[in-house]
Amino acid sequence: MLLTIPGPAGPLEALLDLPRPTADGTPAPLRAAVVFAHPHPEYGGTMHTQAVFYGAKGLVRVGCAVLRFNFRGVGASAGTFDQGRGEVDDFRAALNDMHDRFPGTSLWAAGFSFGAWVALETGASDPRVSALIGIAPPVAHEGYTFPHTLESAKPKFFLQGDLDELCLLKDLRGFYARCHEPKELVVIDGGTHLFDGQGREVGDALEDLTGDFV
Repeated sequence: MLLTIPGPAGPLEALLDLPRPTADGTPAPLRAAVVFAHPHPEYGGTMHTQAVFYGAKGLVRVGCAVLRFNFRGVGASAGTFDQGRGEVDDFRAALNDMHDRFPGTSLWAAGFSFGAWVALETGASDPRVSALIGIAPPVAHEGYTFPHTLESAKPKFFLQGDLDELCLLKDLRGFYARCHEPKELVVIDGGTHLFDGQGREVGDALEDLTGDFV
């Protein structure tokens, strides 16, 4: 479902994916409402990026409503890139939308690469968010720090390709070791940073990771 949500710099273009209705046509019960952030806007990241698309589909299969949106200046979203500061505000606006749209439903924060930094840090510091999902987070890149994530006792799910050339697996393993429980890490064999040709595996991995999580 294509929609527009209010953002601090103007309207944000978004897509909302919902689980299939039950056999009698009524809406399926939701396990969580998820906001899913895309990779860096200046390097081609959008809500249609393969890993974001398939990751969202995997979460929908376990009963989540998933909101993908374009950060400011991407696609039809108003505004211009703001070096992460404004993008964090955009993510908060998306969390507000999902919190209001699905009151009483668990709220999760998810993201890929740059979007993982935005999602993990914003979600870790937001008391409404109950779970964090980071795909190939830039944990060793200059300018990206994760103090809230490292301090958080919220459940954390991480996903990484073992051949990631931008966010090295060894760096994520070191970061993961510093994170508080509960936490889980899945490594996709042969996965590059963009998971070229392996988008479906990203979706399957998120489905497996979160399928038994309540």
